[in-house]
Amino acid sequence: MKHRRFLPLLVAVAAWPALAAELAVKIEIPQLPVAEYHRPYIALWLEKADGGQVTQLAVWYDQKKKDNGGSKWLKDLRQWWRKGGRDLAVPLDAVTSATRAPGLHTLTYVGGKAPIDKLAAGDYTLFVEASREAGGREVVRLPLAWPPKEARSASGKGLEELGNVTLQLKP
Repeated sequence: MKHRRFLPLLVAVAAWPALAAELAVKIEIPQLPVAEYHRPYIALWLEKADGGQVTQLAVWYDQKKKDNGGSKWLKDLRQWWRKGGRDLAVPLDAVTSATRAPGLHTLTYVGGKAPIDKLAAGDYTLFVEASREAGGREVVRLPLAWPPKEARSASGKGLEELGNVTLQLKP
């Protein structure tokens, strides 16, 4: 009977590695030599290796269009749209934000905090999808194991709409 009051403490200690873990994503948006440049819409999400459980990390789109008109073009992020984007009511707190200018952008997520607070241990794929008006569409995929047992990194590169995409995991 005395051991029951220590159970919450034991559960918290066992979960500590996942709570302290960190997932950072660096995304390079290249400046393209085109006459009319539009910032890309970008979506980031995690998907279980078996294709199940999707965790939305970020969606960058034009939020300043009148009457939320920018959300009309979210379906051009085709893979993201099919994997749950169409079911989201945007803007979504802590996930959606404005499009970003060309350059290097870093997003950092800490275990125990939204949006990865409910991320179960296992193998995942990080998806970064970009779509640009009068431009192309592409997806970069990077595998990862959560929570990380050691510091790891992975990287990929898009052909045109995305530059280098780097994933860094810290236990």
